[in-house]
Amino acid sequence: MSQIEQSTASAPSKARVAVAVGVGNFMEWFDFAVYGFFAVIIGQLFFPEGTSEFVAILSSLAVFAVGFFMRPLGGFILGPIGDRWGRRAALAISILSMGIATTIIGLLPTYAMVGILAPILLVLCRCVQGLSAGGEWTGSAAYLIESTPTPHRGKFGSIISATAALATIAGSLFALMLTNVMPEDALISWGWRIPFLAAAPLALIGLYIRMRLGETPVYKTVKSKDEVEKSPILRSFKENWRPILLTIAIAAVQGTGFYYLATFIVNYLMTTVGIERPAALAMSASGLTIYMVLCPLAGALSDRFGRRKLNIIGTIGYIILPMPVFWMMSGGDFAPVVFGMALLAMTQSLVSVTTVVMLVELFPAANRSSASAIGFNIALAFIAGPASYIGIWLAGTTGDPVSPSWYLIALAVLALPFIWKWLPETAGRDITSDHQAERGDALGISIEEVVETEPADRTAD
Repeated sequence: MSQIEQSTASAPSKARVAVAVGVGNFMEWFDFAVYGFFAVIIGQLFFPEGTSEFVAILSSLAVFAVGFFMRPLGGFILGPIGDRWGRRAALAISILSMGIATTIIGLLPTYAMVGILAPILLVLCRCVQGLSAGGEWTGSAAYLIESTPTPHRGKFGSIISATAALATIAGSLFALMLTNVMPEDALISWGWRIPFLAAAPLALIGLYIRMRLGETPVYKTVKSKDEVEKSPILRSFKENWRPILLTIAIAAVQGTGFYYLATFIVNYLMTTVGIERPAALAMSASGLTIYMVLCPLAGALSDRFGRRKLNIIGTIGYIILPMPVFWMMSGGDFAPVVFGMALLAMTQSLVSVTTVVMLVELFPAANRSSASAIGFNIALAFIAGPASYIGIWLAGTTGDPVSPSWYLIALAVLALPFIWKWLPETAGRDITSDHQAERGDALGISIEEVVETEPADRTAD
């Protein structure tokens, strides 16, 4: 019996861990996604009057991207906290800071009230949101996967991807409800603030749930063996730079795909295709629901067939599918739009769930939170973060509604050779190990040996 199995008896139940991580992750991404759904209104309210709708939406999405640029700093802060003081502490800080920043956005004065101070305050709040998000995804992955039996990591890891989708669906439905029940002038005047103000109670609920959890069995093992890393960032760059580069490759595809599905497409449908807000939100929610349902299936498949194969299949999907999907969506009809989103959802579920699990399985236990946060957040800050802005810019400047697909395709084409050649199979690894030679991949043994290794037996519980 491994050390993690010995510790599991005293750890919180798998269901309790799943609920705690899922609720907190939902709250984090509800807050982060709501901004995307109200980007058009925010662009009108927080930038100078007389700005064209196209420039306003670009300005709003540029502020949206600012939050991503702060993610690496958030990873540098919250990652080491997770490695030195425990996974739970990092998750508590991330959910509290996200809740505070999002609530403040709901209280901000507009450009008409305070002038240039309005966008400045908005940018500052987005910076805090970015800092928080920089530790949430990787911190949630570490906590959940470290508390999960080896044969079921993919299935449980899918909770993170699925709850992020659920949060985005909830945000879109909330926005749809407000759009349907409120007059347009009231929605623009004050109604858009409601979902941001809802962050306060959500944050308190998420914080309460997370603080009632104990530490993960893996972290307890690291601490009991006195292997807590005092300088996890330094060690990450010194010993884990190859898996960090691999993480950048897989996270670039995963992050860009998710934000296209989560926030870009709804704005694309409104500003480029010309669909009214209620219909665009309904289409987006339908596509995201399909993605949410597919995530557990993708997790189960990765437990059965391994992470590497599914991630490669998903990456190839992002080379083949985006152009026909955007061609289908450009017509604006409900069925083709949702069908196109479903095609992207199949691809995204494969890359998303496998990325979540590999954020844990690629790195040694003592500096896992720090190392995974570095690679993941660099990719999301500088590649996935600007995706919505670039997509709208491509559509607006070229006049071609299919042009936003070019960015997705280019990323997948660039990432695929690195993933194909160097990404190892990580399913079944002992994630309590902190020794390079025991971890394989670019850390210890030849990549050919790792790629040929089949996923470990998954019949044990």
